[in-house]
Amino acid sequence: PGAAAPPPPRPQQAHGHSHAPAAAPQRKGFIPALEKIRFIVAVASGKGGVGKSTTSANLALGLAAQGWKVGLLDADVYGPSMPRLFAFSEKPKIEEGKLVPLEAYGVKIMSMGFLVEEDTPLIWRGAMVSQAISQLLGEVKWGELDALVIDMPPGTGDVQLTIAQQVPLSGAVIVSTPQDLALIDARRAVAMFEKVEAPILGIIENMSYFLCPHCGGRSEIFAHGGARRDAEKLGVPFLGEAPLDIKIREMSDSGRPVVGAEPESPQALVYLGLAAKVKTLLETRKQRAAPQIVVA
Repeated sequence: PGAAAPPPPRPQQAHGHSHAPAAAPQRKGFIPALEKIRFIVAVASGKGGVGKSTTSANLALGLAAQGWKVGLLDADVYGPSMPRLFAFSEKPKIEEGKLVPLEAYGVKIMSMGFLVEEDTPLIWRGAMVSQAISQLLGEVKWGELDALVIDMPPGTGDVQLTIAQQVPLSGAVIVSTPQDLALIDARRAVAMFEKVEAPILGIIENMSYFLCPHCGGRSEIFAHGGARRDAEKLGVPFLGEAPLDIKIREMSDSGRPVVGAEPESPQALVYLGLAAKVKTLLETRKQRAAPQIVVA
């Protein structure tokens, strides 16, 4: 009790020596393991408890359902959620000096939770956390992907800065509940990504409303529409609403995210719609950024 958890196992290269620690910030695009990924999307929130990890998982599954090759990185080192959301118990293998992501529903998934026991606390300072994130980014066999979704930890601290410095982010999706306390922190998250020059793809209002499974009545438990109003004020896209739904919670707790397990359900269709909007925004931004070739 009280002892720090050991660092994650460092995969060895084939010629016998380990990768150098990535303690110092690197320029964007420097990590070779990410070179074959078309889009890298951060899913963030200013605070915990807004359903960001559930949203990240179902967003990744939604992109995969549209024919994309997708990876999902759980960057919340202190509170990893993906092992529970996907009911993983096995450890990742090592091939050619890199960790091989686990797979579920066609999505490649990596998390610090795969490398340490669920009840083991990670008592690490910021520098160790940043180094662990660098390893999860650079020492994983991601391969060719259309999109890598990064489930960010809550807040605007070391992990967010490490990823912003080392990763060529295609954009950030901000998740918030409708009430004022959550929206204050969501605005901070938007401001952080703007300062590191990462485009904001949009804001999702999670737990936007509750539909009673017995009577069908609608209750706006955390108010409603606050994220849309903030998006309009900030001049960023509003991606849509996701409900507070018992089925989403039950399936997440059982390790069967709703988009993967029941893609035809009304609950899954919500996330599929959000994923379709993110996909369109990414492709549109890439087309606008591409150099125009004029034939005389």
